[in-house]
Amino acid sequence: MSFPDCGLYAITQTDNKSAESIINEVVAAIKGGAVVVQYRDKAPLDAIYLAGQLLKVCREYRVPLLINDDVDLTVKVGADGVHLGREDGAIAEARKRLGAEAIIGVSCYNFIEHALDAQEQGATYVAFGRFFPSLSKPLAAPAELDTLRKAKFLLDIPVVAIGGILPQNGGQLLAAGAGLLAVIGGLFDNQPEQSARAYRALFDS
Repeated sequence: MSFPDCGLYAITQTDNKSAESIINEVVAAIKGGAVVVQYRDKAPLDAIYLAGQLLKVCREYRVPLLINDDVDLTVKVGADGVHLGREDGAIAEARKRLGAEAIIGVSCYNFIEHALDAQEQGATYVAFGRFFPSLSKPLAAPAELDTLRKAKFLLDIPVVAIGGILPQNGGQLLAAGAGLLAVIGGLFDNQPEQSARAYRALFDS
């Protein structure tokens, strides 16, 4: 499964939600226009079951499923790839375990040098953020629009923006150079299908 150049990147919201609710919300988000799904779960009850069910959904709709921070789980369920944060191991090691076709994304926060290094090491895409205050990542250091402008000029791989992104502020990130908008709360706090359509309109315009 290939990674898209642009579109809405949905990241699961799992706190205090049943597996069934999470799965239903992901289906709604995809129906509304999400083009990538990442399974992120900081306190999983049964990660293998939930990731496996999400993979079935994503296969049905032909949307790639990535696993946050966990190469082992990615291997176990056969997901399309992994997203690596600062402490999550080397790109080369993930590539070795997941294979040449796997999607490997890397968090680069506000560091263009990290992104250039990740591209050199074979990352599929890089992510910058947070760009706005975020309940999901309240302590994350802020990122700047100028980083996206530089990334658009210097990188040959897709660029993802994350952090407090809403339909009302996402347009400026796309204008600066982001190709994809990664969203948790703005998508899953309320009516994910309608919310996804509001984000998708940013790309249609």
